[in-house]
Amino acid sequence: MKVSDLRGILQYVPRFRERIFVIALDGEIIDSPNFANILLDIAVLRSLSIKVILVHGAGARVDKVAAERGISLSNSDGTGVTDEPTLRISVEASLQLMNDVMQGLTAVDQRASYANSIIAHPAGILGGVDYLYTGRVEKVDAKCLHLFLNEGIIPVIPPLGYDGEGKTFRVNSDSIAVEVAEGMQAMKIIFLSPHDGPEINGEIARQLSIAEAEDFLKRRKGQESAGILSKVEHAARACRLGVPRVHLLNGKLNEALLTEIFSHDGIGTMVYSNEYQQIRRVFKKDVRGVMALIRQSVDNEELVRRTRADIVQRIEDYWVLEIDRTLAGCVALHCYPKEGMAELACLYVHKNHGGQGYGRRLMTFAENLAAQKGLRKIFALSTQTFTFFQQKGGFEEAEPDELPAERRDKYEASGRNSKVLVKNVARQGPGML
Repeated sequence: MKVSDLRGILQYVPRFRERIFVIALDGEIIDSPNFANILLDIAVLRSLSIKVILVHGAGARVDKVAAERGISLSNSDGTGVTDEPTLRISVEASLQLMNDVMQGLTAVDQRASYANSIIAHPAGILGGVDYLYTGRVEKVDAKCLHLFLNEGIIPVIPPLGYDGEGKTFRVNSDSIAVEVAEGMQAMKIIFLSPHDGPEINGEIARQLSIAEAEDFLKRRKGQESAGILSKVEHAARACRLGVPRVHLLNGKLNEALLTEIFSHDGIGTMVYSNEYQQIRRVFKKDVRGVMALIRQSVDNEELVRRTRADIVQRIEDYWVLEIDRTLAGCVALHCYPKEGMAELACLYVHKNHGGQGYGRRLMTFAENLAAQKGLRKIFALSTQTFTFFQQKGGFEEAEPDELPAERRDKYEASGRNSKVLVKNVARQGPGML
């Protein structure tokens, strides 16, 4: 690992310290070769004072044990009818898996304990069908879980629940994770399953708002695997209940857990309930960060050198793209209302966020801002990235004579011989930004 990677991790530590993460493991992941690596990653989280609650599923192991015994199951994942033979197999498989988890955590020097913290009630009769021993979470014993966490113990919760009379119910682990996260006011739920995140337009969606996740469910119902749909559905529900972030990861990928948690763009899909990305005005406290952000581009003579005083003097012209409270890009819009023109300047996206459309998003934002100000044209000056403006933004090359007089004087004095790129601004209503 590079020193720069460690520095990147450290920026998250104050934010995550003493916060609760609920990690939901599909039973298939516990049986995978990567499970040992996941346990090491969990040990890393604990070393950073992050409190971890583990919830595990059992569907794959239930299927395996039933096949070995020659028993026909009514349902294996806790979403359908659970008859008595299925319940017995589910309890046996769950206890096996819990033992595997406890052994694994002990092997990486972590204290863990089985947490009998799920009070359940029967799912009842749904659609005229009695679901028998399938349960739903009635209450999470948060006090019990806090006692474990405060003693540095990782609670391990199987996909089972018990009612006040001591009856056992098979409960879906995804739904348990959501209820536990809500009851414990967890900062994150991390679902580790055998699946990559949901795909949109042929690519894994890296971030989804609640609305986008719910729209995905409506459009892709019946077209995606039940596993993916379950994860997206429970992620959206968790966010509606107040969990800030839910991550969907392929648990078979080594380092997926740490990469997702300690990087801005991650490796899986994040469903979020609060603003994850935003373009906002630059404040004085941001100026040093903006200068650090563009330093390499200035050194490469892609951007004009700006002093702190230059930015502060025209600070209302500058905007930043913030991802997870970190500056990832910037743009400036300098207006020349007399000529009905605006300059799109200081457009930059950090290399770690390249190739994800953020540059185009900032460019479009600046164009919409110019339109709202009633300006007719927008122009940009570029020595090295002019093809980006032409191909992605529809700008056309023009002569320096078309620049506003004030800007033309500065252009000629600079000696940079930049290409002049101009575009007409489309008129838009006041609600477009």
